[in-house]
Amino acid sequence: MSNHQNPTHSIELTREATNRYVARNAAGVEVTFGRGEDLMSPVELLLAAIAGCSSIDVDTVTSRSSEPTEFKVEASGNKIAEENGGSHLEDLNLSFNLSFPDDEGGRKAAGLVDRLVKLSHDKYCTVSRTVEHGTPVAFETEISVGREEDGNKDTE
Repeated sequence: MSNHQNPTHSIELTREATNRYVARNAAGVEVTFGRGEDLMSPVELLLAAIAGCSSIDVDTVTSRSSEPTEFKVEASGNKIAEENGGSHLEDLNLSFNLSFPDDEGGRKAAGLVDRLVKLSHDKYCTVSRTVEHGTPVAFETEISVGREEDGNKDTE
């Protein structure tokens, strides 16, 4: 079995205010999130990423046969407190609620959904497969004191 590597995916996160952040991809697309009434939390973004990844897998194929009349996916999980004070999610679940027109294309699309959801889970959804595989996360830090607005930093 070979491990084929594709290009690296990355985002840049910047702080707008306390508990308010913007994630920006290389194309300049932005998502604002954080902690507050008008923001999605990082945990909610993780759930959205899992739901979005599988939704793309299902929608890409079914929409070739028929446009859905309803396409809703609920992602949920239980936050578990750990003895060491940390936490994690368990019992992650995606619930697909899709409807298609009652015509030949709609029936064809509806007949594909269960298989596509399984393929997404087992093979295609990078996000859920990464979570299930338990991929390690590395952390690096670079800290400066007295950093100038133009990006210059003090060095020792």
